[in-house]
Amino acid sequence: MKYLPCALFLLIMADMIAQDTQNDSITRLDEVVLTQDAIPQKATGITSSSKIAGQTFERFNPTDIPSAINQISGVYILSGAINTNRITIRGIGARTPYGTNKLRMYFNGIPVTNGTGSSAIEAYDFENLGAVEVIKGPKGTAFGANLGGAILLDTKASVKDRTQLINSFTMGSYAMFKDNLTFSHSEDGLDISLSYNHLESDGYRQNGQFQRDGLLLNTKFRTGQKSSMALLVNYIDYTAHIPSSINQTDFEEDPTTAPSNWLESQGYEANKYILTGLSHTYQFSEQLQNTTSIFYTYLDHYEPRPFDILDEFTNGFGLRSRFFGHWGKADFSFGGELYKDEYHWGTFENLYEENNGNGSLQGEQLSNNKEFRRQFNLFGTLSYPFTTRLTAQLGINLNKTNYDFNDLFNQGQNNASAERDFDAIVLPNLGLSYQLKNGNIYANVGRGFSNPSLEETLTPGGVINPDIAQETGTNYELGTEWKLFNKHLSANVSLYRMQVKNLLVAQRVGEDQYIGQNAGKTRHQGMEIDLQYRGKLSPTITFSPYLSYTLNDHSFVEFMDGDNDYSGNPLTGVPKNRLSSGIDFRHSNGLRLNLTHQFVDEIPLTDANSLNSGSFNVLHAKLGFRTSLSSHIGLGLNAGINNIFDTNYAQSVLINAVGFGGAQPRFYYPGNGRNYFGGLQLSYVF
Repeated sequence: MKYLPCALFLLIMADMIAQDTQNDSITRLDEVVLTQDAIPQKATGITSSSKIAGQTFERFNPTDIPSAINQISGVYILSGAINTNRITIRGIGARTPYGTNKLRMYFNGIPVTNGTGSSAIEAYDFENLGAVEVIKGPKGTAFGANLGGAILLDTKASVKDRTQLINSFTMGSYAMFKDNLTFSHSEDGLDISLSYNHLESDGYRQNGQFQRDGLLLNTKFRTGQKSSMALLVNYIDYTAHIPSSINQTDFEEDPTTAPSNWLESQGYEANKYILTGLSHTYQFSEQLQNTTSIFYTYLDHYEPRPFDILDEFTNGFGLRSRFFGHWGKADFSFGGELYKDEYHWGTFENLYEENNGNGSLQGEQLSNNKEFRRQFNLFGTLSYPFTTRLTAQLGINLNKTNYDFNDLFNQGQNNASAERDFDAIVLPNLGLSYQLKNGNIYANVGRGFSNPSLEETLTPGGVINPDIAQETGTNYELGTEWKLFNKHLSANVSLYRMQVKNLLVAQRVGEDQYIGQNAGKTRHQGMEIDLQYRGKLSPTITFSPYLSYTLNDHSFVEFMDGDNDYSGNPLTGVPKNRLSSGIDFRHSNGLRLNLTHQFVDEIPLTDANSLNSGSFNVLHAKLGFRTSLSSHIGLGLNAGINNIFDTNYAQSVLINAVGFGGAQPRFYYPGNGRNYFGGLQLSYVF
């Protein structure tokens, strides 16, 4: 928190120093800002959301999407590695051992969250993203009513009436090499973009090698006076070795190390992922429009771990249709979304100890399972302006979830096949927005839910637990948004409180075994502040200081875990205070400097609050330059330093870790030490 006064001081000084920006003074920065602000909001009507785009992305190394998204107050990505990310929104999802759940994720409007609610941000190349929009909490009914909210990813848009080829090349510490090659073409009625990306790195830690290749096709074409089609194909193929979490002694003495069992087994995961989506948009009239998408996803995952080898694949497919329209003064939106997937997985012995130091070796099969998972959402929203200033919005979402688990390995009484059919759940929300001269005030109340994962529905005996229930909660939110000082200063403040009952707790019963139970209630409440100032130091130099602050006051209201009563304790896995701040400088000649800072408070690591991770400050810097070599050729150069002061910090943590065989529990995923990167971008306009 010691940097908060400095950031506020920058804001005050900026207002005193900045010269008045005349309407006829248009600089390169103004164009970038206008482009970012002009990106349409995907959240329905007056639903509040937070959005970042190109100006935020360019502050960071092109492999570092967590740092960019962590600029959004209330949203925190704990990143153990490029392939190991856990996204929490207002504390929801913090108790998930690995990965991201309890929210919905969409890519160009297509749902990419699987049948049990898991999402993977690492399936997308940072350099292909044009915008990330976050709806915090269960108020975006058209994008599900999950307790965590929704994340909407959108690809870069083609430049209108332009054909161009862009290659971005980056090298950095830990033998990092990244290349992104994009061809785009736009003309009347047709937009097409094709990108290939490659990334490889040896990683900061032992057994941290990573290699990824990806291909993205995004095209839209007019099929008639009132209709258009869009085709999206995203393919990712990556192999990521797993350094895993480490204990406190190793974290403090040598954070580059990996646990001996992961190192000896050379544990890794190999993934092939494809998403294909075809969307059709039809304009029935000026008052009614529809977009319907069909989509298919496939994931092939192979993961040797010290305790076993996991071999799995998932086929997913679905349909989403949404209508938009106007009825008198009212705006409305309604539709439905069906998602089904087939999940096949088995485990095998890992005989790495018998493999003469050559890593993992597959042995006999230990399990063989198949699960059919189905989710169906109906949604609708109606917005009505009672006056020119006051607008009300009513939304509703209906969710129906079904799991059908088939044990193909065990026979007779040991067979654990079962079905879990959750009751349909109705999730309403109500929003109000009052427009002021330079801003607005909004309020929202909404109900949300989270489904248990497959592991959480199983008993210690491996059979479906009929008593496990969905988490449900009601969220109350009050906020305000302002544009001040001739719109140079943007200020957003929100307060919220959410009560969650039937809290799902993942109890660890083995090195990779978790079972679920509904353990009580949590209270999530907090404050979020986002400030950004845009001004001029001179006719040629613009600057923009910014600050995002998050206060998390989350706690267990009722929490019984066996004989232990943790009621009243702070929620595990969530820092109480978090701050992202920085300043951007731009010169009209194309030179830019980005200075960024992140503060994360200590995080409770156990439900008993007997151990906390240390708080930390991390600072980054990036210098870039863009110019035109000719009317057809553009050049961009950049160089940066991450973790300038070489801070030893935990970029992710594993809560309630347990030591096995007398070993220390492994709570920590260290962040990278001081590291460097530099890049070159060449563009050619045909």
